Amino acid sequence: MPGLSRRHLLLGAVAAPFVVPAGARAQGGAANWPAGTIRIIVPYPPGGSTDVIARLVQTGLQQRLGANVIVENKAGASGSVGTELVAKSAPDGATWLIAFDNHAANPYVLPKLPFDTEKDLDPVYWVGTAPYVVATQARKPYRSLADVLAAARERPGKVNYASVGSGSIGHLAMVMLAKKAGAEIVHVPYRGGGPALNDAIAGHVELLVGSIALSMPQIALGSLRGVVQMGKTRANALADVKTMIESGYPDIVADAWWGFFAPAGTPRAMIDKFGAEVDAVLREEHVSKQLAETQQVNFVRKGPEDLRKFLHEQMRIWGAVARENGITGT
Repeated sequence: MPGLSRRHLLLGAVAAPFVVPAGARAQGGAANWPAGTIRIIVPYPPGGSTDVIARLVQTGLQQRLGANVIVENKAGASGSVGTELVAKSAPDGATWLIAFDNHAANPYVLPKLPFDTEKDLDPVYWVGTAPYVVATQARKPYRSLADVLAAARERPGKVNYASVGSGSIGHLAMVMLAKKAGAEIVHVPYRGGGPALNDAIAGHVELLVGSIALSMPQIALGSLRGVVQMGKTRANALADVKTMIESGYPDIVADAWWGFFAPAGTPRAMIDKFGAEVDAVLREEHVSKQLAETQQVNFVRKGPEDLRKFLHEQMRIWGAVARENGITGT
């Protein structure tokens, strides 16, 4: 996640401040909160973007809440193991979840998910987004999406792409593209971004699809080349790389995103207080700058209702792709 000299300058204009409703501030149930230790569950291994955000927030939350805040990594099953832990925890303000984009796809790609994504978790705070990017080894010939599709049509079954796993948002987005373009592009699933990235750099696969945070450092170094990005607008870090929309596919938008959730039934006063304090920490200059530059976060900074609507729409989009193409996770 390379340096973005202009990126952090835009943060203040991205969205209106997160505001705690006056009624919620007066609501009972949170008068004595927090008491005891607060856990932020990261449902992925250490070192990923969710882990980075949680640990950057941790220190500031401790200071602002006057409570012991710990981060626990509970990885497994595409984030569903840690998410289940939170979904089945007491709604008392002691346990919170930070989720990533595959949170919206898991209900459709993981059979027998042991919780209801929308009913068993309450949205709290929407941190932001970052575009998915298709990249290639710098020595390979693809310089645009048109090049990729031309090669895929000319050599069916020969153009492939690495993703971080079956049923990931990158995988689903590429399936959507191949279907709309009438091209055969072969999926090569990996167990995580590191192995996929390594094989893309080595040229063992033709393409890599992942969040901009995954590929950007190697693009900056010249090992990889950006081919197309999937956000609605071009990321500043990839100002010369077209979006899917600009490339003739206006329906394909795929963003990584991050959001905080709580067990269903958590008092709204706690949710609003926690969200407001997370927002305050993320507005600290050193925190916002680090996330913008290392994780390419485009801050949204919205509360429960906006996150609920966004999650529902993401589930509608990626659920349809998974069902229509019979995609399941690894």
